[in-house]
Amino acid sequence: MEFERKLTIPKETKEMYPVTPEMAEIVAQRAREIEDIFTGKDNRLLLIIGPCSADNPDAVIDYITRLRKVAEQVKDEIFIIPRIYTGKPRTTGAGYKGLMHQPDPHGKPDMFKGIIATRELHMRALKETGFSCADEMLYPENHRYLDDLLAYVAVGARSVENQQHRLVSSGIPVPVGMKNPTAGDFSVMMNAITAAQQGHTFIYRGWEVHSKGNPFAHAILRGYMNRHGQSLPNYHYEDLARLADLYAKGNYSNPAAIVDCNHANS
Repeated sequence: MEFERKLTIPKETKEMYPVTPEMAEIVAQRAREIEDIFTGKDNRLLLIIGPCSADNPDAVIDYITRLRKVAEQVKDEIFIIPRIYTGKPRTTGAGYKGLMHQPDPHGKPDMFKGIIATRELHMRALKETGFSCADEMLYPENHRYLDDLLAYVAVGARSVENQQHRLVSSGIPVPVGMKNPTAGDFSVMMNAITAAQQGHTFIYRGWEVHSKGNPFAHAILRGYMNRHGQSLPNYHYEDLARLADLYAKGNYSNPAAIVDCNHANS
């Protein structure tokens, strides 16, 4: 492993690309509305929607601009969070790994430019459409580059059992969705929620840090693959009843479920 170059730390990147007070207020207001949905004060549904990968910033902004009109039409029933996923988990490790790795899909990986491109895209979405968005926390150490911009964070099926993902999730100030693993075991997902809702002391980006726990960590059902390689859904009544039973048996804050309408649930 060769160390190519030292990258800017999140604090430096935020100083280069700062969030204005007006932008910060939009993020804060949307965060309050989302929290009210999770606590039950607001009975609207939460819809996280967008392309699989944010590989083309202009196309993403065009999509989100159109989505803003839809959001206004359904705002009394549905709260929309656009999905801007800038990192792509790869089953075998090969292939396009997202905007963070490769800001030019046809060029070589460039993490320095990728960090900037990722932050610029989320800032554009906020400035041009008034949307704070969702992203996947593929690499916990990268979360700080975006933590002042995001409305929602997802932990993927391949990451949900990883301790660092769970610990960092416990210190994130917005809802974090924990997906069931690809094999479908709900207990792995529930353990991740338990861990994220507790406070921890751990090492993060060269610091000893302490988290207070994230009361809005919750479940995402994304379907699964059985031992025969068949993709099966897990959004049916019996699946939701089983999840509700697991929530009831544990000491969880703000039990909630997001159904991933992609993957094996599509």
